[in-house]
Amino acid sequence: MASNTQHYQLDLPKFDAPVRLLIVVAPYYKAIADNLVAGARATAEEAGAAVDLVEVPGALEIPAAIGMASRGANYDGYVALGCVIRGETTHYDTVCNDSSRGLTLLGLQGLAVGNGILTVENVTQAEVRADPAGQNKGGGAAAAALHLVALARKWGKRSVPGGHDTDLDVIRLAGQLEGSTRT
Repeated sequence: MASNTQHYQLDLPKFDAPVRLLIVVAPYYKAIADNLVAGARATAEEAGAAVDLVEVPGALEIPAAIGMASRGANYDGYVALGCVIRGETTHYDTVCNDSSRGLTLLGLQGLAVGNGILTVENVTQAEVRADPAGQNKGGGAAAAALHLVALARKWGKRSVPGGHDTDLDVIRLAGQLEGSTRT
């Protein structure tokens, strides 16, 4: 059952220059994905951000698509949307952990990424979280990306469009997080 606990939410940031967001969605559970996208679009619109949307087959492909876009397009931030529902095998754990880790590594490289990939036990939990009039996790992910864009701009940096700093290479970061000293 979904909690009714109210959480504090930051006001959306204000921008002097236009913001471009890329929503990357895995529509594996189409109705849930559509609600996540609706929430993300509404939040982006409220902040005055322009939005593009691409679809990928599943949650594991979301970080790869964002990584590709960051090297070949000019977006200020990224919104990752999808849903993983626990099944009968450990595949759930792999998809949840690896998609989240991929997004975290992209964020550590300096990309402004809002993670709206739902990881739930059942469809009912997903529906409540995806509903724009409910928990609106799609809108929350867009808001997170917008806040990170604002921070990047405040600190005089853009979210690495067109390439990556070699000091922030995702493979090296993964090795450092695992405690490896190889570079």
